[in-house]
Amino acid sequence: MANYKIYIQYDGTRYKGWQRQRTTDQTIQGKIEAILTRRYGRTIEIDGSGRTDAGVHAHGQVANFRIPETLCDGKLPEEVCDELLELFAEYLPEDIAVTEVRVASERFHSRLNVVKKTYVYRIWNAAYPNVFERKFMLHDTRHMDVEAMRQAAEYLLGKHDFAAFCGNAKMKKSTVRTIHEITIEEISGEIRFTYTGNGFLQNMIRIVTGTLVDVGTGVYPPEHVAEIMESKIRAEAGPTMPAQGLTLWEVVY
Repeated sequence: MANYKIYIQYDGTRYKGWQRQRTTDQTIQGKIEAILTRRYGRTIEIDGSGRTDAGVHAHGQVANFRIPETLCDGKLPEEVCDELLELFAEYLPEDIAVTEVRVASERFHSRLNVVKKTYVYRIWNAAYPNVFERKFMLHDTRHMDVEAMRQAAEYLLGKHDFAAFCGNAKMKKSTVRTIHEITIEEISGEIRFTYTGNGFLQNMIRIVTGTLVDVGTGVYPPEHVAEIMESKIRAEAGPTMPAQGLTLWEVVY
């Protein structure tokens, strides 16, 4: 049974997130699995590198799945890759694309083997809306002190307990994560936050961004971020930013 690895891009605007749900067919995982199941005549389940929430986008999502050789009409795995790429191009909606299909090692798992992930959060910080990229940015007209946000971000780097930045109040697993890098750039009216870490908690990027924006708009000073983290209390941190500004950019193995 060959193991296949796919790279996926999607505009998450009209979807209920990555993970399949019983109550809707509007999920990324569900759309891809439906095509595979229809092609091979049996349920083919895929595993993603992580679950993006409703409205969140992906530039470099990764998933894997297995297909029994008996269903492949005698084709070699490399030939199946070509067939799958054509299949996805024909049947996926225009806001989801599989950009690459590879044969993976038998032991490869798209979630368990992740070394680090990069997410990008984009804010259009101008008086007028960005007409052409409005679905991929949050429009916020408030003045933001970018240097203060950069200072605050320094307190988040490294290995910490990020319980205060977790959207799941009933989280039973460890909330310790490592953030390797945070960059905050000003790009022609846009403020772009880029986060790289070994993994992120539910809503963590959106809450961290909301906290940094609180710093940038003067709600509290940069050093208060360290106190928020130490508190481990979600209510102490900033708001959960809207999903539209967030994109899963890259997954590294």
